[in-house]
Amino acid sequence: MALPVISFILGTTAELIKIAPVYHGILERGVRPKIWFTAQHVDEVSDVLADLNLPEPDVWLVPKEKAHNLESPAQVPGWAAQVLRTAWSRRAELKAALVEDGRPPLVLVHGDTFTTPYGSLIGKRILKSRVGHVEAGARSGSIMSPLPEELNRKIAAKIVDMHFAPSAREVNNLRNARGVVVDTEANTAIDAMRLAINGPLDIEGLPEKFGLATLHRFELVSRADKYREALEILREQSKQMPILYMAGAPEREKIRALGLANLFDEKNFIIQPKMRYLKFLPLVARAEYVVTDSGGLSAECYYLGLPCAVHRERTETPQHLGETVVLTEMRGDKLQNFLDTYENRRGESWVEKFHPSEIIVDTLARLGYC
Repeated sequence: MALPVISFILGTTAELIKIAPVYHGILERGVRPKIWFTAQHVDEVSDVLADLNLPEPDVWLVPKEKAHNLESPAQVPGWAAQVLRTAWSRRAELKAALVEDGRPPLVLVHGDTFTTPYGSLIGKRILKSRVGHVEAGARSGSIMSPLPEELNRKIAAKIVDMHFAPSAREVNNLRNARGVVVDTEANTAIDAMRLAINGPLDIEGLPEKFGLATLHRFELVSRADKYREALEILREQSKQMPILYMAGAPEREKIRALGLANLFDEKNFIIQPKMRYLKFLPLVARAEYVVTDSGGLSAECYYLGLPCAVHRERTETPQHLGETVVLTEMRGDKLQNFLDTYENRRGESWVEKFHPSEIIVDTLARLGYC
């Protein structure tokens, strides 16, 4: 008897990275999952797929020839309309791909990007499939912070049938949710990290000791005063030890527009292009500390025991906060305090302790999906 088909609806490189261990776990059970891609990210997708030994997407929900990186909120309505238009026009084909023996098919989504609620909606309403959400249940407690991630998570939770929650806290957040809630004990990022953590460094002239910064979220970059403050604090701190600031095209454009390019140099506060995951993680592991507004990177720092300042007003994963990972509330004084005390914050590595992707795949196997 043929097995049900599992399809991932994904849209970003981060989703591809975090879902890769689950994909390969399903593949090892004899089921070849499909990837249906919404193209929130495009530029680095081929490289990330190659790094993670993932195939090209089976379906592009934004036609590949029209796809481009989603870089501003103003682009979201057009992107969303294209995704839903493609899913609707190809619904017969997508349904046929999911149904092989009459048993309920399964669509999996991930995290809290725009693709998460749209993928859930496509799977549930258009394709009449059961839907599972990996990294479900995170909550910051405020719809506006971070926006739109908190809203994306809450919408998806109303739609999906299976919630794979990364800790007991998220399980509790989902106590009133419909469907099955599974505690995976950690974020699947920890499984992806094992693929990359000991890889070679790929930056010429890397300082012996350095701090690492990634600040890119809309809620920070759109607030010129807060963004300027953070960069100026990092610039001053870099006089004590070099800091690498990993910046994508939107951040570089914002820096240019705000007239902040003079903060950077080639010796202390060094601006670097964003790197592919398998190249970036070895850099993270060798940093003295990290300043970030990325929920994913703060989780990875937590698992590594690496001092990390989360430069946001709120976080959806407060269970990671403590001596090692601190929340600045987007306040300059708290960021400075972290930079003054990071040397005492390094903690225990948890990289080998948790295997959340195994829990997800085992659950799917028990339910008859792989």
